[in-house]
Amino acid sequence: MLFSFLERVNRESEHLTQEDVDAVKAAGWSDEALYDAITVCSLFNFYNRWADATGVREHPVELYQRSAERLAQGGYVPPTPASPPPDTER
Repeated sequence: MLFSFLERVNRESEHLTQEDVDAVKAAGWSDEALYDAITVCSLFNFYNRWADATGVREHPVELYQRSAERLAQGGYVPPTPASPPPDTER
């Protein structure tokens, strides 16, 4: 039910009604889950259109593989710098 609703968000959001929202909730989806799903769907739409319009293209597969390996080993913690940044205070 949720994916059918999101398909309508993608294709005909201007025709969505409160009854459509109520049907998704009646299928067991919470307000928070519905809000999150609509937000993620909308952001993907935005980013896809932005990337298309600005000419941004996908990275090579190798870059994604290196990133996956790095995340698998260290998570989202930034790597420790090789040396401390220079002192910017004068």
